[in-house]
Amino acid sequence: MTSTVAHLFTDRRHGDLAVAGEPAALAARRAHIAAGPWTWLRLVHGSRVVAVTRPGEHAGREADGAVTTEPGAPLAVQTADCAPVLLVADGGVGVAHAGWRGLFDGVIEATAEALAAQGVTPHTAILGPCIRARCYEFGADELDRMSMRFGSDVATTTAWGTPALDLAAAVASACRTVGLRVDDTGTCTACSSTHWSHRARGEPQRQALVAWLEP
Repeated sequence: MTSTVAHLFTDRRHGDLAVAGEPAALAARRAHIAAGPWTWLRLVHGSRVVAVTRPGEHAGREADGAVTTEPGAPLAVQTADCAPVLLVADGGVGVAHAGWRGLFDGVIEATAEALAAQGVTPHTAILGPCIRARCYEFGADELDRMSMRFGSDVATTTAWGTPALDLAAAVASACRTVGLRVDDTGTCTACSSTHWSHRARGEPQRQALVAWLEP
């Protein structure tokens, strides 16, 4: 019987999930969301992905993606404005932390490849709350690099008319290269009153994408 994928994009109601938080409070928040040891990551805005074979394996590892085919092994990436991306496979699940640097380096592709290496093929990606183009002012040189990598559609303007990166469009472009259908929650962390945003409000707290397989 194929395990089903369960996931949650947390928000303020679930509490601060930043790894620098108070350990006991953080452990209680995690336990309330998903039972068992979590594989949480020290995010470095790169493309390294860990493969998890038991609950809690690789917890605290420097990486920006995790995959598993093991039921009951929660995977988590914390975000403020970067994109949390869930990859769904029949019998497998992956999570990716996709800031612009990680996207450029190929974190989406690497997460999909890591799932394939576990013998399952991802078919769908779900993009969670992240900063959207209307709020994401971006440097011209970096915007040119992203446009060359992901197409001209990722270059746009903010609500106040300055150059902006469409992070969601870049995620979608990366997903298409590995054959993933993309569902998008559409939420902007900078605009949302129920999410934290480092860029818009300088907030140190973090929400998270948590995903696991249920038997």
